[in-house]
Amino acid sequence: MVLRVVIIITIGFQVMLNITRPVVTLFASHLGANTFEIGMVTAFYAFFPLFFAIYAGKISDYVGDRLPIILGTVGMTVGMAFPFCYPSMWSLYTSQAIIGVSQLFINISLQNVLGNAATPKNRDQYFSIFSMAMSLGSVIGPVVGGYLVEHFSYTFAFLVSMFTGLIPIAISFFIPVIIRKNEQSDHAFSGSMSLLKIPILRKALVSSALVLYSRDIFVAYFPLFAKQQNILPSVIGWIIAIQGISMVAVRFFLPKLIMIFGRNRILLASIFTAGISFFLVPFTSHFYFFCVLSTFMGAGLGCGQPLSMTTTYNASPKMRTGEVLGLRLASNRLSQLIAPLFFGLVGSSVGLVSVFYVSSALLIGGAYLTRSSADEQ
Repeated sequence: MVLRVVIIITIGFQVMLNITRPVVTLFASHLGANTFEIGMVTAFYAFFPLFFAIYAGKISDYVGDRLPIILGTVGMTVGMAFPFCYPSMWSLYTSQAIIGVSQLFINISLQNVLGNAATPKNRDQYFSIFSMAMSLGSVIGPVVGGYLVEHFSYTFAFLVSMFTGLIPIAISFFIPVIIRKNEQSDHAFSGSMSLLKIPILRKALVSSALVLYSRDIFVAYFPLFAKQQNILPSVIGWIIAIQGISMVAVRFFLPKLIMIFGRNRILLASIFTAGISFFLVPFTSHFYFFCVLSTFMGAGLGCGQPLSMTTTYNASPKMRTGEVLGLRLASNRLSQLIAPLFFGLVGSSVGLVSVFYVSSALLIGGAYLTRSSADEQ
């Protein structure tokens, strides 16, 4: 029952999020924003969550998971309203800030619900299913968003996303309330940072940040690159959706792959595959090649996220799971904040294709660091 509720909410909020994520950069470009300004808008999604992530995890531990999920889904719906009501750059900044914080509360609390509902034996399976639900939302969303933009308007895509949010809001009330009060529940920020002394946790945080930032960079900058190749918005949506399909598919086989090759090898191979795919993107302008690269990129990124979730949860002190999941999302948001600003600067000064080369180098370098970290354990 709990798993089903979590899956429905996850698909719902991921669809509403992914209808608009690729649209944001195209809408900003339509409003006259340059590459660096588009990077700023993308980074705003991660700015406030970076500071609130750990505290959001503590709130989830203290008040239970239902309230943060309800408030988060309502907040996302409100955030979608701004670009629809006020089609301007400032509304995009406001929207991304609200959506970023709201999504943070939903993500931490849903992961906490799953972690508590699962046993150590089936936790990999639960988080794989959760990740598949997220990927399914990232398949449906870009396709719907692409067609809405092509046949209606940018603002209409935000309107549809608003109404989609009503479903996860309603289902959120079925989330069980489990309060994990702890005598030491008000750990200071420095106390949260002390969790980084756990080697396996550090590795999980690094790999998670690499996977998430690269996914965001692709969703933010590929539409701009594809637009330069005169590719239609609906086709761009399909290419991004194919990455999501690949992420879903690889997670069906992930538990078996872990048994055969082990976590460390799968993690290394997944990040390296994504890095090579990024590097090859600028070498083609053909739809089918983009689809192939998107498939390989999705397969690589699809393994990293559930592995890092499970590793993070398993490495957490029992009464501080929400706090540690918050720390994981804080590290993710740090990468999501720095990367768009950095790549926006690179893209505006050197050229858009350089975004893919530099991102590839960072991913392959990250794979090497992940291998080194694994060797030390």
